[in-house]
Amino acid sequence: MIISVDLDVCQNYGQCVFAAPEVFDLDDNAELVYQAEAPDSSRGEIEAAVTACPVQAIRIVG
Repeated sequence: MIISVDLDVCQNYGQCVFAAPEVFDLDDNAELVYQAEAPDSSRGEIEAAVTACPVQAIRIVG
């Protein structure tokens, strides 16, 4: 599964980190870092992260 985050839109609220911590994280500067590819077994958590994002910056693209 391919994940895309529009980092120009992302405000680093971190809701995705709570929903899918194996894919999303905040670095030492509180900036979002994420894995662009994730196994299909993570789909439920990633879909929760997409829904939780208050600025809708996350998409599943493949």
